[in-house]
Order: sequence, then structure tokens, then C-alpha cells
Amino acid sequence: MTLNYSFPENFWWGSASSAPQSEGSHNGIKGRDIWDHWYQTEPNRFFDQIGPSQTSDFFIHYRQDIERMKRIGHNSFRLSISWARLIPGGTGEVNQEAVQFYNDVINQLLAHKIEPFVNLFHFDMPLELQNIGGWENRKVIDAYTKYAEIAFNLFGDRVKKWFTFNEPIVPVEGGYLYDFHYPNIIDFKKAIQVAYHTMIAHKQAVQIYHKNQDGEIGIILNLTPSYPRSQHPADLKAANICDLIFNRSFLDPAVKGTYPHELIELLADYDLLPETEPGDNQLIESNKIDLLGVNYYQPRRVKAKEDLPNPDSPIMPEWFFSYYEMPGRKMNMYRGWEIYEKGIYDIMINLRDNYDNIRSFISENGMGVQDEERFLKNGQIEDDYRIEFIKEHLKWLHKAIEAGCNVRGYHLWTFIDNWSWMNAYKNRYGFYSVNIKTQERTAKKSAYWFAEIAKQNGFND
Repeated sequence: MTLNYSFPENFWWGSASSAPQSEGSHNGIKGRDIWDHWYQTEPNRFFDQIGPSQTSDFFIHYRQDIERMKRIGHNSFRLSISWARLIPGGTGEVNQEAVQFYNDVINQLLAHKIEPFVNLFHFDMPLELQNIGGWENRKVIDAYTKYAEIAFNLFGDRVKKWFTFNEPIVPVEGGYLYDFHYPNIIDFKKAIQVAYHTMIAHKQAVQIYHKNQDGEIGIILNLTPSYPRSQHPADLKAANICDLIFNRSFLDPAVKGTYPHELIELLADYDLLPETEPGDNQLIESNKIDLLGVNYYQPRRVKAKEDLPNPDSPIMPEWFFSYYEMPGRKMNMYRGWEIYEKGIYDIMINLRDNYDNIRSFISENGMGVQDEERFLKNGQIEDDYRIEFIKEHLKWLHKAIEAGCNVRGYHLWTFIDNWSWMNAYKNRYGFYSVNIKTQERTAKKSAYWFAEIAKQNGFND
């Protein structure tokens, strides 16, 4: 049978997850991270007051879950290591129970011919390091670099695809601009310092990896295209500034080894430039990534500012643009996000044309839906909306590959419904549903559909 949409040989089919969202913070020996602390101090900030101890318990069920991955066609799977589990407190002695756990997870994946993609940091700063400032403090960079080196040495003989950070802009936005991550600070200048130190930490880890290991190392960025309301110069300028702040602030130094001049000039004009140290520029320039993970969920639509910002209010990115709600846009009403499948194509064309067509893959894409039990028929959630969502994104990804983009795979967020920060279990994303009281897993319709896609390496429309 000829497939309408056939993907390249050895295409990576799989899904992604993270330690804090799946392992269960009260399982096994683990130090406290910022999520454990924040939930303890402000449980009311979390949907239904469900915290990070109440997850899909991957720490306990990983063997059976890996068998389920294999059954639905996974040849690759991205997980993260919990820094606070591997090194409780963030520095010092390594937790041997954690070493055994991650060794067994990696070995189980390989035994099922599923390649592990391992990420080092997924928003879960050890609390002791946050207490000295987190990414505001340069000492934390050195602690992270040591942690990365330990992980490479422990697991690098079998793991050949590493990632330093997942969506590093999100702790910047959540923790230092918009109050949806701990430490809940509103300070644009601190946000920029945090972003800069994160990039220095990334570069140091890449440097160590390239010096001592023989696989690939990259970073996972949520690239959210900034679309202008119109082609008016003021709207175009607004979209460009938005892109500089939220996309290119990490993409350019990671891939090109330089920060955009326009971004530097903008920050300088508002006295927002971060503090740097001698040698930083050389570090940034010399340690480029091998592989880029791209997370894509929704576009960002912007327009020129129509009102001058209040000079007495704190400076924020929205001083330079306003968000625009395009009439007639397709929406995921449950999440409040626009569905714009072509965005995945536009991202890849941009990488092809402006970033040396770097080897990349879709490291997250997915659709969160509330109260999915409404779609339960004969014991199975009939998530046709998720199948449609994945299919339409894959069509545009296929079009990007046909246009010469260097795309190597597609990972859905996520394998099993998981705990999701302040949203907890409000929106479900998984191929498998989980009953968080009994931990029973049930495959959704999309799981079986995806198994066929992976088996055929493509699909007919």
C-alpha cells in the first residue's frame, strides 16, 4: 500500500515525559525541589490541590509502562533525570538508589529497542539551590555543570542523545515575569539574568559533554512563532521584538553561538543587560549543539502597542507589543490555546533558512483536554480530536521534510496522563489515561492509531 504521508527511514516515533511530572516526588529517596516546597506552602495554587507527590508513579510502574510504549510503536522516548533525586540537595553525595533506578529505566528501554533521549533539567530546581538564588546565582551554574558531568559519566555509555534543558524560557517567564512558577518574582532584569545564566550552564554542559562523550547533545526549546497582526511596519516590529525575547534569546546562542544584535541593543536601551564574566563570549561561541528539540503547541499573535505603558508600572515584555486574538482562529477550548498546525512547518522552514538546517525533531506536541471521561465508550476514551490534532500537525511536518528541512522525529506530549504543574490533572494529554487513585492505565484510541503510524512509518489520509 502506498502511503500519502511516508516519513524518512529510522524516523523517531515516541513521546516525552519528565521526572517531576511522572515519578512521584514521595517515591524513593529524593531531595526536595521547588515544586515540593511551593505545593507545601501554597497548595491552593494547584488545581484541585493536587501536588507533585500524586503523579502517574513512573518510579514504581516503569517496567510495565515501557512495555506499553513498545506495544504502541515507540522506538524512542524522552525522559528527564531529577537533579534532586540523583543528588539530593543539588550538590554533594550521589543517591545510589537513584542511580539504580535510572540505570534500570535506561536498560529496560534499550531491551525493548526504545532509544532513551535524556534531559537534565525540566523546571525542577533543588530547593537548597533555589534558596541561594537559583539561576540568579552563578554558583548554581557550577553545581549544574557538576551534576551534568556525573549524569554523563553514569549513563553516557548507553545514552547517546542528551539535552541540557527543556523549555528554558518557561522558568524565566513563570518564575520572574508572570507568576506561574516559584519563586514568583516579577522583575524583567532578574528574568534576563536568569535566562543568561541558564544559557551559560547549558554551554558548560555542552563543553564537558563534547570533551568526554561520543554521542549528541542539544537543548529543547518551545519555539512559538510570533505572527504579526498585519504587514504594517509597527505590527512587524512588535512581532520581531516578541520573537527576539521569547524565541531567539535561546535559539541563537544555542545554535549560532551568538546573541542577536537587535536583542542586545533593546536590552541596553532599557538598562536590562545581564551581568557577564570574562570568557563568557568564547564559551557561548564555541559550544554549539548537535541536535535541537522543538516543542510546539500554539502560535503567538501580536500587534503594535496601542497604549503607552504606565511609566510607574514594572517594565515587562508587553511594553513592546500587545497580544492579538485573530478572528476565526481554531481553538482548543479546554486549554484556551489556538490550534495552528502550519506553525510546525513555519518553525522548520525558519531553521532550514536561518539556522543552517540544524538536525531537529519535534520533541513535544500535544492536546490537553479536560474531563476526557465524557468520551468513554466501551471502556476506551475515543479521543478522535487528539488523532486529528496529531495527524494535521504531521501533515505539515511531512511538508517541511519535503521542502528539505532536517527533521528526524516526532514525540507526543505525553505517554501517560501526567501531573502538570499548577494545572495538576486538569487537562489530560496522554496516549494512556491514568486513574490517579488506583494507578490503572488504559490505552486511548489514539494509542492504537499511533501504533499503526509508527509501524507503517506514515499514514494515509
